[in-house]
Amino acid sequence: MAKTKVVVDPITRIEGHLRIEVQSENGRIADAWATSTQFRGIELVMQGRDPRDAWAFTQRICGVCTVVHAVASCRAVEDALDIKIPANANTIRNLIHGMQFVQDHVIHFYHLHALDWVDVVSALKADPAGTARIARQISPWPNNSETHFRAVQDRVKTFVSSGQLGIFTNGYWGHAAYKLPPEVNLLAVAHYLEALDWQRDVIRLHTIFGGKNPHPNFLVGGMASAINLDETATINAVRLSEIHGMIRRARDFVEQVYWPDLLAIAGYYKDWASVGGGVGNYLAVGEFPETDVRDLNSLYLPRGIILAKNLSKVLPYDDKMVQEYITHSWYEYEGGDAVGLHPSEGETKARYTGPKTPWTYLQDQDRYSWMKAPRYDGRPMEVGPLARMLVAYGSGHEEARELVKEVLDRLQVGPAALFSTLGRTGARGIETVLLARRLEHWYDSLVARIKGGDVQTFNQAKWEPSKWPKTARGYGYLDAPRGALGHWVEITDGKISRYQCVVPSTWNCSPRDAKGQRGPYEAALMDNHPLQNPEQPLEILRTIHSFDPCMACGVHVLDATGNPVTEVRVQ
Repeated sequence: MAKTKVVVDPITRIEGHLRIEVQSENGRIADAWATSTQFRGIELVMQGRDPRDAWAFTQRICGVCTVVHAVASCRAVEDALDIKIPANANTIRNLIHGMQFVQDHVIHFYHLHALDWVDVVSALKADPAGTARIARQISPWPNNSETHFRAVQDRVKTFVSSGQLGIFTNGYWGHAAYKLPPEVNLLAVAHYLEALDWQRDVIRLHTIFGGKNPHPNFLVGGMASAINLDETATINAVRLSEIHGMIRRARDFVEQVYWPDLLAIAGYYKDWASVGGGVGNYLAVGEFPETDVRDLNSLYLPRGIILAKNLSKVLPYDDKMVQEYITHSWYEYEGGDAVGLHPSEGETKARYTGPKTPWTYLQDQDRYSWMKAPRYDGRPMEVGPLARMLVAYGSGHEEARELVKEVLDRLQVGPAALFSTLGRTGARGIETVLLARRLEHWYDSLVARIKGGDVQTFNQAKWEPSKWPKTARGYGYLDAPRGALGHWVEITDGKISRYQCVVPSTWNCSPRDAKGQRGPYEAALMDNHPLQNPEQPLEILRTIHSFDPCMACGVHVLDATGNPVTEVRVQ
């Protein structure tokens, strides 16, 4: 049977440029290639700079995860220079990072991923009264009236009657893979619109603690967030009250809108609980230290390794086991292309050998991506919410276990459903609920210390280069919304001499390695994966979006020609 080649370039509703090529046969995907098509050069930009400024440069790797690279960079430099930050600074970082998680996951569900499951045009056929009945059955959210849903439906009708769908343009509306009834489609569209306003409100926490969003301010040695309850230009009682309100509104929306919507929609797509699992190996570096970043026992989300889907044994994580391969990437290593390098010895030497025209099939090329291929002890690893929740579950995290059980019971599926496209999406929801609730704990601990007289947010003991060793190396671990992130820094004579990042989408979007092992995107697309209509590859989007790709983190410098490629090509 001849195989059909399908190219989706670029994958939309993600950050950055991602190209997916597959071969389909008899309605299934037989092989897959994931390609990042832009060069990333931020490590080269960092060389020769003051390490105290590194966070500001690395933070610009991405405009979506506007916090994660800054925190990882600060941790790397603090590790290298043996700087311990004050307890208040650690808690403020948790609050900023935690709200980033909550906002980012909700945005992903509604604005990046939901339209793979929700048919917007079908919402025009809905009975708003029926939608209101469904909404009241699953949630006490205030905006559950027939009047509200009719107004949303009228807005969509205005789009359609004008001949333009606006933000809903270019969907595969009417595709046979859509299963939601019109009333549930209308419910999801209404909350899609509502989430736009909600996320803009709650993320103002960043502007209070960090001065702005995107890219709030950080500081090696702590946070530039002065606390004085009696001053107007600092973190005072009024500001703390505003932050508390944002945290409450974040939790309310997550528990009363996002979580019920996710479970309701997932119930119509239980067949996706056996699709898209991928490599079966999972890595979490852990996140949200509640005492000190070096106290791994204080991490709210634990670190660990799971191999071959074995939840009964969570192995310890050791960053020394990480290596990056470039056998099928557009880079070169001095020691040869088949070797793997630990990031502390990493090299960023671009060597593009790919085609000059956009419609050359990259699957026919030996090298086909700007992504390197990270491996842990030689194995491809999936990172992200699913990895974190599996590690938490296997580590005995009671809150995570309760929510996992709730999902499995509500959907009436077994534990094997966790290892799938649906499981990946569900894990993101579980994590969002956990963190929306945990924000209040961190807020309370900050307020308690302030009331006790502790207002320190910065440790300046080793701020001056004269107090640094001649050479130093540091590792900054961080689990970002999209997965495990690592920054490695080498400081020589007060300047950065080497800087390397291994980011979540490098793990997940990695090409084949020296052994021919596929990365998680590629493996997931070959795991019992349907493709009903190659001309409308909706199923590819479902699984790839379930990872929440962020290619800007993995490939940072844009194509100077600026020529867009926005078609799906089938041969």
